[in-house]
Amino acid sequence: MTLRQTPLNAAHRAMGAKMVDFGGWDMPVNYGSQIDEHHQVRRDCGMFDVSHMRGVDMRGEGVRAFLRHLLANNVDKLTLPGKALYSCMLLPSGGVLDDLIAYFMNEQWFRIVVNAGTADKDIAWMREQAAKLAPQLEIISRDDLAMIAVQGPNARTKVWEALPGSKALTEQLVPFSAAVMGEMFIARTGYTGEDGFEVMIPAQAAPFLWDTLAQKGAKPIGLGARDTLRLEAGMNLYGQDMDETISPLEAGLAWTVDLKSERDFIGKAALLASPPARKLVGMVLLDRGVLRGHQKVNTAHGEGEITSGTFSPTLEKSIALARVPKNVQIGDTVQVAIRDKMLAAKVVKYPFARNGKAVVSL
Repeated sequence: MTLRQTPLNAAHRAMGAKMVDFGGWDMPVNYGSQIDEHHQVRRDCGMFDVSHMRGVDMRGEGVRAFLRHLLANNVDKLTLPGKALYSCMLLPSGGVLDDLIAYFMNEQWFRIVVNAGTADKDIAWMREQAAKLAPQLEIISRDDLAMIAVQGPNARTKVWEALPGSKALTEQLVPFSAAVMGEMFIARTGYTGEDGFEVMIPAQAAPFLWDTLAQKGAKPIGLGARDTLRLEAGMNLYGQDMDETISPLEAGLAWTVDLKSERDFIGKAALLASPPARKLVGMVLLDRGVLRGHQKVNTAHGEGEITSGTFSPTLEKSIALARVPKNVQIGDTVQVAIRDKMLAAKVVKYPFARNGKAVVSL
């Protein structure tokens, strides 16, 4: 199978990236030391090629009403142009089809950003639902756009230096909002627990922006550090922490599900009919070893499972997200099966780190 390439593939290779197959895409896992790249983002600024993510434009009369039905979170919260919302898109069973960000641009245009591995499935689902409920809508896959995430305490400054005119337009953007600058779309969002921007740009212009950011001091960061950063920030990864078999209520995402309003949405009835028996918690390993996905967790209330685990460069300890019985409490000590040993871990409230610092209490 031929791997798909982003418009920045040649740039990664020129910078000495180690390339890997990531869900059918040829992507950089690191450019040297993954731990150094992690610290670079926490302490200064790094840039990521996230062009494998997919922008989807929904345009036409009634787009808000359609999204009220399609998404578990309530787009009626979005009243200011550029404001964004994190939500899950559910199956009728209540399982998570994907997690995404929806940007309200105007009453006839919302932009949705979906995950790479689920993009084709997501768009097919959106079009299937629109055919029944809102056939007048255009659902446009923005394959012509690349996306570069610039993250870290100095990220916004680097973007302003690389894009003349962008500071005046974006300096007042609050987190989870976006502005349009010509053919670019600049959002104050990210997947690292740090401040910064995600910039969507026409694919042919992406290599120039990447090189310009590098000249301004933004270091390239691979997918390896992206994963340790997002896990420290307590952010879910689709396919590991939730999927089509998992309710958002069991994935730590109840805050993204609006069950209070009268609004109906796909999956609502299933969520109301099945109160969660499990929940997502953070864990820090007390013994020596590394927590990894699918390791079994023994608790006083029954068995659980690690969904994502890694070594945290910021905490200098092994951390994880785990789905456990709902009666497990913060502060409990549990046992994790690592190879042929049972090792002790403490249940903690995530995130583990944010804005450059460890925030979990042990």
